[in-house]
Amino acid sequence: MKALFIGGTGTISSAITRKLAAEGCELYLLNRGNRNGDLPDGVRVIQADIRDEAEVVKLLGNHTFDVVADFIAFEPAQLERDYRLFRDKTKQFIFISSASAYQTPLSDYRITEGTPLSNPYWEYSRNKISCEDYLMKQYREQGFPVTIVRPSHTYDERSIPLGVHGSKGSWQVAKRMLENKPVIIHGDGTSLWTLTHNRDFAKGFIGLMGNIHAIGESVHITSDESVTWNQIYEVIADALGVELKAVHVASDFLAACSQDDLRGSLLGDKANTVVFDNAKLKRLVPEFTATTRVDQGIKETIRYILDHPEHQVEDPDFDSWCDKVIDALEAAKRAVAQ
Repeated sequence: MKALFIGGTGTISSAITRKLAAEGCELYLLNRGNRNGDLPDGVRVIQADIRDEAEVVKLLGNHTFDVVADFIAFEPAQLERDYRLFRDKTKQFIFISSASAYQTPLSDYRITEGTPLSNPYWEYSRNKISCEDYLMKQYREQGFPVTIVRPSHTYDERSIPLGVHGSKGSWQVAKRMLENKPVIIHGDGTSLWTLTHNRDFAKGFIGLMGNIHAIGESVHITSDESVTWNQIYEVIADALGVELKAVHVASDFLAACSQDDLRGSLLGDKANTVVFDNAKLKRLVPEFTATTRVDQGIKETIRYILDHPEHQVEDPDFDSWCDKVIDALEAAKRAVAQ
């Protein structure tokens, strides 16, 4: 198989890249080269900015592919560009959408590919929906061989999966735990969530590549395991060897107080219970099974980050914000109790 990934080094795509390289796939990555230092042997790089369409046309030359996958498209205009570039160059085009595009709030907590797409809280999700609409129009009217993949919360060894964190990543929450400081969990922490390790995501994704039954279809790829946010944070604390000091804060309060986009990522995503039905994926890829349990995957991530200081990026602004939110809640409790 000859494949081209636009991107190919991010959280979702890096495990796919490694697995395909190990399997001997003729794999090309089209990216700017900023994170290509750890690419496995055999992966070919077409170094370019995908936004420079004329340069990309020149570099692609006469190449054709069995599969082209875009991991970094977020707006319809970017998919219009992809259609121009690859409509005559690939047998399958895979777009990475998002499970946050599903109906929010849900009318049924069990999500299938038939769940309506609607998210009034998050522009990111609405843009993904518009991307899907554009591609399916090209499939219906022009025969463009599209497959839409919807990841949910996918993580790897470089980032701890959390509900609330700052713009610089997840380390500051772990640092607060190590310093015996309280950490914020949105809501009461009992809503169900699904975490998927990128190794497991890669199994499902590769099973869809070159799969004739996946053309014209939308498929989510997630684990079958559902856990609460309280359980997730307990696992993180246990992996760090500390006691969890949790402060539960209403999601709408956090969204109202945050300078970051917590309205979208919380109210439009993580504040809601989600349980995925992966029956469609398993029909298309019968061998798919997610085998990395949440506690195992998180502990592996914690070990990796503790061993790699370059991933311990501090975020003093987020740390200060957490203290302010917690202090405000404590002050409100004292005021009411008087």
